[in-house]
Amino acid sequence: MKKLLILIFCLVFLQKSFSQSLILHNYIEQGLESNLSLKQESLELEKALKGIDIAKANLFPKISFSPTYSLAAGGRRLEFPIGDLLNPVYSTLNQLTKTNNFPQVENVNQLLAPNNFHDTKFAIQYPIFNPDIKNNIALQKELLTSEYSKKRFLEFELKHNIEIAYFQYLTSLEAVKIYENSKSVLQDLNSLNQKLLSNHVILKDVLLTSEYELDKLEQQITESNKNSALAKAYFNFLINRNLEEDVLADTNLINSLPILNFQEEYTKTALENRPEFDQINSGKRINQSLLNLQQKNAKLPSLFIGANTGFQGFGYSFSNQAYLVAQLGLNWDLFHGYEKKHKIEQTKISNEILNVKFEEAKNQIQLQVLQKYKELKSSMANLNTAKGGIEKTQKIFDLVNSRYKNGNAIFMEVSKAQNDLMIAQLSESLIKYDIWVKYADLKKASGL
Repeated sequence: MKKLLILIFCLVFLQKSFSQSLILHNYIEQGLESNLSLKQESLELEKALKGIDIAKANLFPKISFSPTYSLAAGGRRLEFPIGDLLNPVYSTLNQLTKTNNFPQVENVNQLLAPNNFHDTKFAIQYPIFNPDIKNNIALQKELLTSEYSKKRFLEFELKHNIEIAYFQYLTSLEAVKIYENSKSVLQDLNSLNQKLLSNHVILKDVLLTSEYELDKLEQQITESNKNSALAKAYFNFLINRNLEEDVLADTNLINSLPILNFQEEYTKTALENRPEFDQINSGKRINQSLLNLQQKNAKLPSLFIGANTGFQGFGYSFSNQAYLVAQLGLNWDLFHGYEKKHKIEQTKISNEILNVKFEEAKNQIQLQVLQKYKELKSSMANLNTAKGGIEKTQKIFDLVNSRYKNGNAIFMEVSKAQNDLMIAQLSESLIKYDIWVKYADLKKASGL
């Protein structure tokens, strides 16, 4: 029941997220398909799969063909005076028997290194009992699971980075829009000042001041356009596209806010879904497989049967050179300074380290969820203040602008009011998109 509720919770959040920005969802899918880091991890998965196949190959007989041919000259020799010892005896026997049944024998004077010698053979070996093979297969399967965990973690990080980059790009677009609107207001004021100057209502310094304010705003627009271009390039980089390619802007986001649940729900989901736990648990399973392998290896021998068959002799005549050797082998390490015992203890310590890491990650993640939740709530509260600031600065600007047109205010007053309004608008825009950024951070902390 608990897992079902968590699953429903996750699906609701995903549905809300996608409905709020289908454009962003499509970009995330595109990034997951084309990101180079994920492609590398996919290759690592294929490599891990081959590791399992390699481990399983040890279950089958090993057949090898290994011909050798030797030429030798010089070196040590085997010298034995067998002729000097036997020939006198053989001669006497021939005389006594009046036959030649006992031929003369030459002394042995043979090179130890065989010359013109070949050994052309097939070798077959099959493991009857080897606990290392089975445990190594289990270990390779856990390594594959570990690679899946790494890929999931990369996908998790990439989704978050794409979301953040997209919100930063939208923030830059909104800033450019606000600056352009302010520029339009200043241009109207500057045109008014030109008329007032031509009618000798104001002095030249007022017009120069309005032109200077307009120039400053142009600089801010240029800087904002640069920031927007860089934000777009970084976003395209994350989804592996041309850096200059256009990015669709979901302008509806600025008019909506994420829907929050209780903090406890986010914490519960985080403890179930964060990929860090998958990685640690995968490491523990790998450690357990390694421990099983070491414990079996320390207690049990390995047994195999084999055979060598082929031809062996001087010169490649193959006549009377065939041979067959059958083998039954046992390999059992009995003592090596307690090396295997120490390795087992070392693996157990590694497992304890992973247990401590799991608890540490659990505490850190709970703290992260708490921090991100509080930060998001704070930004949402600040948004109401920012909206009130826009309303006030807009009224102030309208009043001062009206007074200025009627000659009851100086230009510095209307300039300051306009600048305050622009800052209030920028502040509200930043807070709105900052809410989405913090919501993305909360989703990441919650493993959604």
